[in-house]
Amino acid sequence: MSVLQPLFILASPRSFTSLTCGMLGQHPDLYGVAELNLFYTDNVKNYLQIFRDEGQFRRTHGLHRVIAQLFAGEQTIESIQLAHRWLMNRYHWSNGDIYWELCKKVQPLRIVDKSPAYSLFPESLVRIRETFPDAYFLHLVRHPRAQGESVMNLMPNVRYGKIIVKKVFSISDTKTVNPTMINTLDTSQEKPVLDYQFLWYRMQYRIMEFMKTIPPERQMRLRGEDILGNPPHYFEMISNWLKISWSDAAYEAMLHPEDSPFSSPGPLGAQFGNDPNFMKNPVFRPRNIKIPKLEGSLPWRSDGKGFAPKVIELARELGYE
Repeated sequence: MSVLQPLFILASPRSFTSLTCGMLGQHPDLYGVAELNLFYTDNVKNYLQIFRDEGQFRRTHGLHRVIAQLFAGEQTIESIQLAHRWLMNRYHWSNGDIYWELCKKVQPLRIVDKSPAYSLFPESLVRIRETFPDAYFLHLVRHPRAQGESVMNLMPNVRYGKIIVKKVFSISDTKTVNPTMINTLDTSQEKPVLDYQFLWYRMQYRIMEFMKTIPPERQMRLRGEDILGNPPHYFEMISNWLKISWSDAAYEAMLHPEDSPFSSPGPLGAQFGNDPNFMKNPVFRPRNIKIPKLEGSLPWRSDGKGFAPKVIELARELGYE
């Protein structure tokens, strides 16, 4: 099995990706990284420029932390500066070439990457496939109600549709507008408003369309609620699918995502690179997750509306009721 067959976890934000990646990354044959976001664009120059223009430069923190850890053996202010110089020395490299360098550095381990930004645009997913034609893909899903509530709690300033968007932005506008917000728009009304169900829907649909281009043996879809409710069963299933070892020792290591060098905040200048809530308490706690219903009004809408019919249809296809 080639180390240049990384595992990409594709999901919408707040879908247990940080915990799942953190646990998988502790397997002795795998290396879970912070959010690299490399395939969001095509080369280092555009990568640094786009996130700076969007006011989202912290999306580069994960890459800086991974470079610092791999090439300096630590994450400090000095090693983050080293990582930035490392990137600037490769300013005109393709991001695919950068990714290959990281893969070769972690040999004989295989990278596990869960950057949610990959599923915002089809072209990002195509870049992954073209760079790693033998990569594996795990589509991780979460109930749209629970996922929406989690996003709502993380973004209190946009609760209850209070923010009305005066213009519907297109992909060409992403240099000035956070694309996550674009994907969250409900455009069925005269004045588009933010509604988290549409972020969930658009990202699941995009992932599922992409998966049609991936051979069945290199893709898997799992509900995050199931994985965290029965981790020994599902992590063994994932290990067998990836053709990596499985043992009591491997499973015990996977129960400790807090041991990842990316499970806590990084140094000044690269504090992020992972879900902030996860980094506050990156410990796995066994629990049965109660799955909500699709019926009923949505807590982030002030008009009492529930899920759109297309969202309900897709959620049922993914195993939710």
